[in-house]
Amino acid sequence: MTVAFEVTDGEQGEWAVVHVSGEMDLVTSPLLRQRVHEAVADGRRSLVLDLSGVVFCDSSGVGVLIATRRLMRSCHGRLRLILPADGHAGGGPVQAAHVNRVLAALGVRRLFDVHPDVFSAVAPESDDEAGPLSA
Repeated sequence: MTVAFEVTDGEQGEWAVVHVSGEMDLVTSPLLRQRVHEAVADGRRSLVLDLSGVVFCDSSGVGVLIATRRLMRSCHGRLRLILPADGHAGGGPVQAAHVNRVLAALGVRRLFDVHPDVFSAVAPESDDEAGPLSA
């Protein structure tokens, strides 16, 4: 069974929101990388990657996420990921928990600012919230 990969752009206030669905793998990950670079080239410094529709993520997908984190840090930007922990998004079941498990298994989930939905991802930070590790 083939799952179509799709990347769509949106905005929520100052945040550029990139919705990703399907399989993030060696073939599809370059499209996400390109969209991220386009957003940064357009001057966007606050980026949300909505991965709630991603059903599979391999090492190349993880590599794009880590490269995106590095890019956003280098331009003093902000990156937030949407990863529903329970595998549900928008009221329907999806396999987004897969990405959560992959990032946790690799020990890199703690490097990302993870949120369950767009609303919480674009909400202003409070001073007492602990962000992702700075390593």
